[in-house]
Amino acid sequence: MASALMSRALRNRSVPSFSTLVARFMSTLVLAEHEGGLVKPSSLSAVEAAGFVNKEKSITVLLAGSGPSLQEAVSHAASCHPLISQVLVAEADILKHPLAETWAKLIQLVQQKDGYSYIMASSSSFGKKYTSKSCGSFGCSPVTDVVEISEPRLFVRPIYAGNALSTVRYTGPDPCMMTIRSTSFPISSFSKDTNSDAVPISQVDLSTFNEETFGKSRWLNLTSQDSERPDLGNARVVVTGGRALKSADNFKLLEKLAEKLGAAVGATRAAVDAGFVPNELQVGQTGKIVAPDLYMAFGVSGAIQHLAGMRDSKVIVAVNKDPDAPIFQVADYGLVADLFDVIPEMLEKLPEKK
Repeated sequence: MASALMSRALRNRSVPSFSTLVARFMSTLVLAEHEGGLVKPSSLSAVEAAGFVNKEKSITVLLAGSGPSLQEAVSHAASCHPLISQVLVAEADILKHPLAETWAKLIQLVQQKDGYSYIMASSSSFGKKYTSKSCGSFGCSPVTDVVEISEPRLFVRPIYAGNALSTVRYTGPDPCMMTIRSTSFPISSFSKDTNSDAVPISQVDLSTFNEETFGKSRWLNLTSQDSERPDLGNARVVVTGGRALKSADNFKLLEKLAEKLGAAVGATRAAVDAGFVPNELQVGQTGKIVAPDLYMAFGVSGAIQHLAGMRDSKVIVAVNKDPDAPIFQVADYGLVADLFDVIPEMLEKLPEKK
């Protein structure tokens, strides 16, 4: 009688599915980029994406570098997102200015020790460079520019410059390496507040790291432009200029407008190729992917490659002399006018930023 009751109880008990059982043993490593003592929002978006493949919250964040800035970023990572369960720190002078070779060796070292099921990063130059370099060591192919995670190994990514979406199932060996579009995984509101309890922090053993193991590449210097304007990838407002601005001097009009709006400045590939602005301001398929609350395009025709980098913007405003410009097909507001008339008028009527 007792045996029959036990058998009946076992039959009635809810049995977890195979995918649920597998998910319990999954672990995810997020490669995090930091600056000024903070984890970048794009990396926190990668943590958000990791939550879709790892329901058990076994998510580890890896930070590397040296000095006080790294320690501040580690403290931030340990308490800034509820999905993070552990922070790994790789501190060494050789990692202060990261190269693809050093990070690939670091990722390989961490993976050999902990055997992660997923290694994820944002689809920034940081994430693309280090995941692609590491894939050669693991014999796997990366899944890039993921915009949706349907199942733990079923992903959606754009193709044909964002004009079509492709569903991809990863069937290769562990780890599944992927980069995600941060604009598709916004940071949830509860994640923006610092948690009261910090997660454990562990040091990576770097005793095997030395100059001889990293090939012939070495860091020389960094050239960047100092600006008080917000970062292009995370700005709430972006003003972008195209080749119609005609010169670098004319781009200064756009910079003045950006200062009044508290906006970041962007550019099309044509404007970058013409030498009007540096390539770090390029928006598009081969540039930065942005999704601000307000995107203003001046003299931008709207080529497919450019639209791929800004079509997720909340509100799009376009100013162009050509009424048939493709940019008007995606714009919420369009003005057929000469930008050299519109921008000065806006500068005159807009109040100074406080």
